Amino acid sequence: MSKARVGALGRVLAIAGSDSGGGAGVQADIKTITALGGYAASAITAVTVQNTLGVHGVHPIPPPIIAAQIRAVLADIGADAIKTGMLGDASAIEAVLDALAEFPSIPLVVDPVMVAKGGASLLADGALGSLRRLIALADVVTPNAPEAAVLTGFPIETTDDLRRAGEALLTSGVRAVLMKGGHVGGDSVIDLLITPAGETVLEGSRIATRHTHGTGCTLASACAAGLAQGLRLEDAVARAWAYTAEAIRQAPGFGAGAGPLDHAWPVRGR
Repeated sequence: MSKARVGALGRVLAIAGSDSGGGAGVQADIKTITALGGYAASAITAVTVQNTLGVHGVHPIPPPIIAAQIRAVLADIGADAIKTGMLGDASAIEAVLDALAEFPSIPLVVDPVMVAKGGASLLADGALGSLRRLIALADVVTPNAPEAAVLTGFPIETTDDLRRAGEALLTSGVRAVLMKGGHVGGDSVIDLLITPAGETVLEGSRIATRHTHGTGCTLASACAAGLAQGLRLEDAVARAWAYTAEAIRQAPGFGAGAGPLDHAWPVRGR
C-alpha cells in the first residue's frame, strides 16, 4: 500500500450511523482510520440494531444533536478530512450541511448509503435532493452500482454502464467519483476512479466470501484517512482499495450472515 507522509497522523471526522455488530458504520470507520494510522472522531447519526443477519431496528439521532457533534469536534479537535455514511433522512442531511458550511475547505468523502447489504432501506423517501446537495460538495463520492443507478437514473449491469454513470455524476458537478463494481458480475471486481483528469481502473479477482459487511464504509473511510494524511486522491484511493481487499481476504468469519471484515490486519501483519 502507498504510504502517507511521515508524521502525518491525519484527523478524520466520520459522520455515520452506529452498527451494533461492529462491522459497518462508524465502528468500521473508526477501526479503518486507526489501522491506517489516522485519528478518528465521530458524529453519530443513528443507532442501529444490527448483526450479520440484517438491520433489525433504527433509532435516528435528532438532527440538532448530529450538528452539535460535528461543531464540537471541528471547533476543538479539527479535521483534515470528513467522511459521511448513513445519514437517514433529509432533516439529518440538512443538519450536516448547515454544520459543515461553518468549516469550509476540509476534504469531504461522501459514501451515499441508501440500502444495507441485507436489503433494509437506510435513506428515507424525499431525502435524495438533500443528498445530492451534499454530494456536490464532495471531493470524492463512492457509490456502488445500485446507488449510482438511483443517483443517475441509468441501469447498471456492466462496467461500461458504471463508467457512463460515473461520467454523468462528474458532469453534474461532482469533483471525483469512485464507482464501485462489486455488484457488477464477473470473475473480477472492477472499480473506476473518474476525475476531470481521466480514469483509473482498480481491478482484482473476486473473493468468494459472504463476509463483506461494511465494505463500502471501510473503503470510503480509508480514502478519507489517506486524504487526511496528505496523499493525492489517486494514491489515497489506491491504498484504500488494497487495504479493503486484504481486509476481506482476512475476514474472521464471524456470524451466520454477511460477516465483518478484518479491519485490524495491518496491525497484526499478513
